[in-house]
Amino acid sequence: MKVALQNLTKIFPNRDKKKVNEDVVAVNNFTFEIPDGKLIGLLGPSGCGKSTTLYMISGLQKPSSGKIFFGEEDVTELPTEKRGVGLVFQNYALYPHMTVKQNILFPLQNLKGADKLTKENMLERAYEAARLVQIDELMDRKPSELSGGQQQRVAIARALVKMPRVLLLDEPLSNLDARLRLQTREEIKRIQMETGITTIFVTHDQEEAMSISDFIVVMKLGVVQQVGKPQDVYDDPANLFVAKFLGTPPINVLDGEVKSGKLFIGGAAVLDVPGVADQAVTVGIRPEGFNLDPNGPFTCDLSNVEVMGRDVSVVSKHANSQNPVVRSIINSDANIDTSATTISYSLKSHKVFIFNKDTEERIRF
Repeated sequence: MKVALQNLTKIFPNRDKKKVNEDVVAVNNFTFEIPDGKLIGLLGPSGCGKSTTLYMISGLQKPSSGKIFFGEEDVTELPTEKRGVGLVFQNYALYPHMTVKQNILFPLQNLKGADKLTKENMLERAYEAARLVQIDELMDRKPSELSGGQQQRVAIARALVKMPRVLLLDEPLSNLDARLRLQTREEIKRIQMETGITTIFVTHDQEEAMSISDFIVVMKLGVVQQVGKPQDVYDDPANLFVAKFLGTPPINVLDGEVKSGKLFIGGAAVLDVPGVADQAVTVGIRPEGFNLDPNGPFTCDLSNVEVMGRDVSVVSKHANSQNPVVRSIINSDANIDTSATTISYSLKSHKVFIFNKDTEERIRF
């Protein structure tokens, strides 16, 4: 099911008595088309409007303006129960007094009229959904007898049992430990691919979004910053916010200057940037954007070398860095003199981004 958002906006009244005339714009003019059968990650920090967008798609919140389409059908005014959505919340929202089977069956038992199912059909659907998320052996247990990962699977099965047109996941992994998060996100991707249901996944964790999404939508303060395939957005950020938000370890940010087609950091010409006007700039260098080079133009004060098996993380400092340290990822085969006080690099041009000092928009070269 294709989902299209047209100029979607949500404005809340300000609860601060001193700012009653200043409304809060949670989502601002969001226009985007989600292709049929794809998994889309809505990504951004807390307060960016991603959950509000999800709740408007589900019908739990009404847009201040704009339209929502499922396929060619305008569902903007349609009640939640008639939209055909499955919604999975962060806190699972399972009924503690019911068994797993009863929790999964619950949405089907509320169907009325032409949609009403026989008990046999309901049980068949419930077990089919349980098998899909691999909890069919736990059907007689109560939620309190399950692990966090198992409870999350029950919540997903309950959402899938209605055979929704669109599956909506609101930070479904944030209550799980690191190992379970990894396992469950792989399961979510598997389930989505097996069912082919258009899925919208809300998270603040960029690693989660990048690992399972077909497309990501990066948001900030209710405004869409960039949309694209995860790797494309990582490799080609539109602005400094996107560059800083994506990537682990995070991008290195430094003060720089462009003069006569060259990028200078701390007085050293580190890269050719043809066609860029002379100006002060903000420079972003991905950790993997460094080549160890004793004659390289970019020199830092060496602090520490962390061996990570396949790679080595070099921690250093530079007077122009906006981060406390400059972190570079080097192949473990590199011969680093850990007794040295400085370390020098040449830079990979496709891993270096420059941004306007004031607007923080990308300057391409």
